[in-house]
Amino acid sequence: QVRLTESGGGLVQAGGSLRLSCTSSGGTFRSIGMGWFRQAPGKEREFVAGISSNGITTYYADSVKGRFTISRVNALNAVSLQMSSLKPDDTAIYYCATKFLGMPATAITSYDSWGQGTQVTVSS
Repeated sequence: QVRLTESGGGLVQAGGSLRLSCTSSGGTFRSIGMGWFRQAPGKEREFVAGISSNGITTYYADSVKGRFTISRVNALNAVSLQMSSLKPDDTAIYYCATKFLGMPATAITSYDSWGQGTQVTVSS
């Protein structure tokens, strides 16, 4: 049973930066693709970024490309999301998730285990 725990959310002004972290316990982290999603009030959960099990391949939503960077350290069972040039539209609860092997990284249905989420609020 995989358990994911996110941290690093908070309140930041527009243009600022935050770094989210997600640690995993259970499972075989180094063989699992990981992803970050977010859900704003009244909206559906959406893909933000994904990373392959070896960290070589990354994927980003167009809305965050060039501003967010996903990375992982398998030795620490951790995946991070560095967020820069934040905008009020980035305000949401951010979740990390584990991906089914062989499934497309950008599809929410490709992911099974989810963390509890961490709130990111960007003020204008």
